[in-house]
Amino acid sequence: MKKIKNVYKIFFFLFLVIACNEEDLRDLSFANAIAPPTNVSATFSITQDNTGAVTITPSAEGASSFKVIFGDNSDSVSLLPGENAKKTYLEGSYNVTIVASNIKGDEVEATQPLVVSFKAPENLMVTLANDAAVSKQVNITATADFATMYEFYSGESGVNQPAATANIGETINYQYQTPGVYATRVVVKGGAIATAEYTEDFEVTEILAPIESAETPPVRNTEDVVSIFSDKYTNVTLNELPTNWSVTNFEATTIGDNNVWKLTNIDFLGMVTNYDTGVDVSGMEMMHIDYWVPEGITNGLSVKIVNTVDGGEAEASLGSTVGGSWQSIEIDMTAFDGGNLSNKEKITQLLIDSDGVAGVVYIDNFYFYKAPTTFANVSDDFEGNGTISSWAGDSAGMDNNFANPYQDANNSSATVLEYADTGGQYANIRFDVTPNFDLSVKNSFSLKVYVPSSSVTGMSPNQVSLKLQDGTATQPWVLQTEIVKPIVLDAWQTLTFDFANDVTAGAANPLSRTDFNRVVLQVNGENNNDNVTAYFDDFAWGNDLFTGPIPQDDFEGNGNISSWYGDSAGLNTAFANPFNNTDNSSNTVLEYNDTGGQYANIGFNTDENFNMEKHTFSLKIYVASSDVTGTSPNQISLKLQDGTIAEPWTSQTEVVKSIQLDTWQTITFDFKSDATAGSPNPLDRTDFNRVVLQVNGENNTDNVKAYIDDFKYQ
Repeated sequence: MKKIKNVYKIFFFLFLVIACNEEDLRDLSFANAIAPPTNVSATFSITQDNTGAVTITPSAEGASSFKVIFGDNSDSVSLLPGENAKKTYLEGSYNVTIVASNIKGDEVEATQPLVVSFKAPENLMVTLANDAAVSKQVNITATADFATMYEFYSGESGVNQPAATANIGETINYQYQTPGVYATRVVVKGGAIATAEYTEDFEVTEILAPIESAETPPVRNTEDVVSIFSDKYTNVTLNELPTNWSVTNFEATTIGDNNVWKLTNIDFLGMVTNYDTGVDVSGMEMMHIDYWVPEGITNGLSVKIVNTVDGGEAEASLGSTVGGSWQSIEIDMTAFDGGNLSNKEKITQLLIDSDGVAGVVYIDNFYFYKAPTTFANVSDDFEGNGTISSWAGDSAGMDNNFANPYQDANNSSATVLEYADTGGQYANIRFDVTPNFDLSVKNSFSLKVYVPSSSVTGMSPNQVSLKLQDGTATQPWVLQTEIVKPIVLDAWQTLTFDFANDVTAGAANPLSRTDFNRVVLQVNGENNNDNVTAYFDDFAWGNDLFTGPIPQDDFEGNGNISSWYGDSAGLNTAFANPFNNTDNSSNTVLEYNDTGGQYANIGFNTDENFNMEKHTFSLKIYVASSDVTGTSPNQISLKLQDGTIAEPWTSQTEVVKSIQLDTWQTITFDFKSDATAGSPNPLDRTDFNRVVLQVNGENNTDNVKAYIDDFKYQ
């Protein structure tokens, strides 16, 4: 059982008021970001001497103090993290409650059962199993009557034993360092002197191949992607794969129904597109590749592109190698500007290279891409301005030039579409489009609807469903995806069908589908003979790909941000890149120079407010360790503000990311998925028009110099 109580500790806020000066008080939004404690639990340790002496050790993430309620009507005790409580119980069963508090006063409770028995444990059952997803992890569970806790002895040399303990019935997830057979032992203890034991020679296994496919890439227009290898796209022709000069064992294999490349003992894999004109990737903005290696493989991986027609080659690193899971790597195409490549228009060879021979590497979804182009407008206002010419009724009457019978302030249109279901079992209306819908670009449909109560018979629910189908299929309803929305009668209302966020029925994963070309609208369900008349208006899939500012700046003269400013920080937007290398070969960058300003930052304003449908910003940053003083955390924060108000920081929303010193790195700030501080629900805001960047925090006088490049709003 868990519950959260918002109990504010006044001393916490008194401390803030006393500690802060007037300037500090302008921004206490960080307090809102302090989350309640999580993962509240306790471990029990009982002496085996028939005394009932139990040691209770509470734990939680984000807790500053604990209260232990023993469950026997005795007084509770308060503890600090790392402390424990000792209690002598009579034989019996108890519910021990742990109350964890953070510094703001939020409380979270967790209650755990405790059995104190002076009988020897009986009916011992132990399960040891290799984890299906984590290499060399063994999951151990022990249950027994009259038991309180158990100890796990891993059988490893050089490891203090027992290697782990847990309350009875709970699972230990134990990570071995090396696969092999180990003499394991589980000792189960209660309040009695006698214990129960279980032994097993258990083989710990290593996962040497991925157990699931890499994430499916999004839908893209043909002209927006050059695919080398992916089931999602049409791949270019490879005349040689592998080349006879490759140094690797190559196997084309599958994981489930997904094709992958398996490379063993790889030094490098070479492939040839063609030696005539090659393939043109000059218009692409990013390279994507997915790789999987077992844990323990740390060889650096890279991709090289070669132009043998005009000459030259360039190589981009995939970064630090991470084992045990699929890694999706995104490389800006500017990373290939550092070699002697004459151009990217005639790429004849591609290589996947390993720094030294790697035992095994799996590859999937290797392609180049750019931001999608604008898609055609799919809409109809039934006033002659629509783009839909294929409206049709299926067991339902349909008139798309009907005089609006309920013209009012909510819909003053002169004409609408009339939908008349006179009892058709599967009555609906529909239209088809060319080309197919791309839901990765625009995934919402909207319309207005009015249903008069006088037209409705029967007991069917008052609702509108929008179904997406492949109209070329013999039975298009078999693989359809549907969203159902309830409606109110006798009123115009706007409905939105969001295939990214709404609950869907039918075929799963609609955003990955590329075969949808039909929209079906159905009022008050199907498989009934009820009557209903509805009026539709202003149907839209969306006119443009996106509306709103899309600021970017590469500091090479190609950006659209003209309002950069410094606030207690020096700023130079045309600074010669002092750390020009393969990670960032740009000639010029932005220099950020904080010489001790308490709230030092830089920023820019936009003429239009941000449309938070796009919710991700990215940039490159380099901070040299020699340019840092003090003990502030190495981090960069991106804050969104309304620059038109007197104190824009009071309603800002912020994402903070840690950084490494002495290296170029790309940092992404995702206001949908990342943890945010300050004003909540940033995706609902329509007043953001300022971006603020701050390195190594505020409310300090430390020095820091940073170099920023390739700012993008994605």
